[in-house]
Amino acid sequence: MTQAIRTLVVDDGTGWAAVGHAGAGPGLGGHCIPVDPYYLAWKLKTLDYKARFIELAAEINTSMPWHVVSKVVDALNEQCKSVNGSNILVLGVTYKRNTNDLRESPALDIIKILQGKGATVSFYDTYAADLTNLDGAIHVSLDKEVLQASDCVIIATDHSNVNYEWVMAHAPLIVDTRNVAKHISTGRAKVIKL
Repeated sequence: MTQAIRTLVVDDGTGWAAVGHAGAGPGLGGHCIPVDPYYLAWKLKTLDYKARFIELAAEINTSMPWHVVSKVVDALNEQCKSVNGSNILVLGVTYKRNTNDLRESPALDIIKILQGKGATVSFYDTYAADLTNLDGAIHVSLDKEVLQASDCVIIATDHSNVNYEWVMAHAPLIVDTRNVAKHISTGRAKVIKL
């Protein structure tokens, strides 16, 4: 059912995504979208209106990093591995593609949650290249050895300067939060989608 809805809304080019909005992902980031709805909901309450839909949307968006981590945990369990002690590589830590803006990035929450569960987390993001250490997660180069040494690779931000077909060919397990694997046939069996 969820995939059918995604196909209708995102893939056919006529739904709301056709006007440039993002599809499902690991959560919301930036300076306005994660914050402004809370202000709007508060303001509506002061006028005796209920903003339940806004509150529900904010609740879902806030919980998405936890959902991503649960996908990682389940995928590792399928391979008889625990997240505790696993090497996890996060591709993209900025809140949206092709920008260096880290404000409210869901990737940062994903990293913290995984570290709290005992994972060793590294990240790769050319837009955050000056960031060498992120709460204990180390910025690494993206090469075949790094991919193969990772127990799981999370595509958190879909920067256009990453060759995802190459990543899929060399990574042992991928959690794709941005649906970049949609048109790639190489390595699809090891890709977990949201």
